[in-house]
Amino acid sequence: MLSKFISSLKQEFGGYNAAALTKDLMAGLTVAAVALPLALAFGVSSGADAASGLITAIIAGLIMSLLSGGYYQISGPTGAMAAILMSLVAAYGMDGVFIATLIAGIILLLAGILHLGKLTSFIPAPVITGFTSGIAVIIALGQVDNFFGTHSEGTSAIGKLFSYARLGFSPNLTAVGLGLFVVLFMVFFPKKWNAVVPASLVSIILTTAFSIFMQLDVAVVGEIPKTLIPENRLLFGALNLKTIGALVTPAFSIAILGMIESLLCGASAGRMTGVRLDANQELIAQGVGNILLPFFGGIPATAAIARTSVAIKSGAKTRLTGVFHAVGLLISMFLLAPVMSKIPLAALAGVLMVTAWRMNEWESIRYIFSHKFKGAMLEFTATMFATIIFDLTVAILIGVLIGLVFLVSRLSFIEINYESVDMNRMHVTDPVLCERYSNAKVVYITGPMIFANTQAVADIAGKVEGSDTVLFSMRGVSNIDISCAQTLRELVEGLRKKGVDVAICGMTTHAMKMMDRTDLHELIGDENFYWSVERVLLTNRPRPAAKVD
Repeated sequence: MLSKFISSLKQEFGGYNAAALTKDLMAGLTVAAVALPLALAFGVSSGADAASGLITAIIAGLIMSLLSGGYYQISGPTGAMAAILMSLVAAYGMDGVFIATLIAGIILLLAGILHLGKLTSFIPAPVITGFTSGIAVIIALGQVDNFFGTHSEGTSAIGKLFSYARLGFSPNLTAVGLGLFVVLFMVFFPKKWNAVVPASLVSIILTTAFSIFMQLDVAVVGEIPKTLIPENRLLFGALNLKTIGALVTPAFSIAILGMIESLLCGASAGRMTGVRLDANQELIAQGVGNILLPFFGGIPATAAIARTSVAIKSGAKTRLTGVFHAVGLLISMFLLAPVMSKIPLAALAGVLMVTAWRMNEWESIRYIFSHKFKGAMLEFTATMFATIIFDLTVAILIGVLIGLVFLVSRLSFIEINYESVDMNRMHVTDPVLCERYSNAKVVYITGPMIFANTQAVADIAGKVEGSDTVLFSMRGVSNIDISCAQTLRELVEGLRKKGVDVAICGMTTHAMKMMDRTDLHELIGDENFYWSVERVLLTNRPRPAAKVD
């Protein structure tokens, strides 16, 4: 794996020159402008602080970009992670977040080493769309306090919402005004201008300047430390078996989300650039980054499609774009910390409200519901509500299980048709053959002969009652499992006891292997297997006598 990574680096930096360096630098600074408000916002929305979000973006940009499976991947804190962390912070504090991040990083690293990068391909698209929408709802609900300048209690977004009935809901109109301004500004900001300077950054600058000038009484971000090693970080003394055991489940959720987000981001970016993501190398990068982040006071990071797409559209040439973006954020932290500490939380809440809305895969949702794909609709809806009510792990399990039920239902569909033999249609005039097959019936079977279809196979006996020859046309049978093999054995034995001639036609190679393993081939007899029904009808086979027990 290491040699493959080194080889890809040589290819990536082959012919690298000053022009490419300039493009990487400019793309990196552009991404930094987009990432700055998001890093602060996601830090706050996770239940940590703005400094944690900023540090996460810097460390992730440096480490994950250098080790990434694709030069275009830009990692940092994301809204999806923030949705998971809210309840984790409330229950275990920041030490719990740090330990869970460390465990998640180890899981991701092992997943990359064990080449598990293809696992996400087994998650149905409606499930991914559903949990994305669920996370968007959690982010929006989690920002109600900051947006309206109110106070709530609880360990989850839903719990906080219900607490207003007890605590009361008295919005701070100044905070609402600032948040609403940011929302409207981002919604109506011209797209062509947004390509030059992000609307989120401009709106944050404007609201912060207005708040400082007018000395508004609203909650602000607070102190931004000018260091990458803050006091609030993971120390080895905080690690103990009891805490680690309690945090394995949320850590697994963080790891699964990190895997899904990073690989889906890479797949999308790969299509944009024509350069395929090395999924396993990307998991290693995410693992190493998340293992190190807690020791710098950071929260979980993952590749983000918003920042990655900005990097690509800005002309990124190599992974140095991610490094330059991190350096740009680091310089901003040292130079702009006093100003960033005065950013109104309501303004960041406005950014997150718009981000949550845009997170939804609206095109996919419209497609699923407009075409009335019932299975996909159920998968999407169940996953979305499970994400909001429970957590990501439970939501994905529920979504995947529903998907599997529908998949088994669709794949187990079997079609059995019956047709009496008409020798005239074959232009056969031989009176011996015409007489031989005058009472023959062909059974056409299409689909998998598996456990779900044993009853349908058993019912064939009643459908061919009265025929002295039964020809099974099984060219459309893709597979036979042990349950259907036993049923077919009983069917053939029952027909033969009545003196019915049985032949198997058009058996596929895969299905024939199962016939061999279950001794059906031996029971039926090699002489009774034919390439097609037509070949049987051109053979004057001896008619078997009925067996008497």
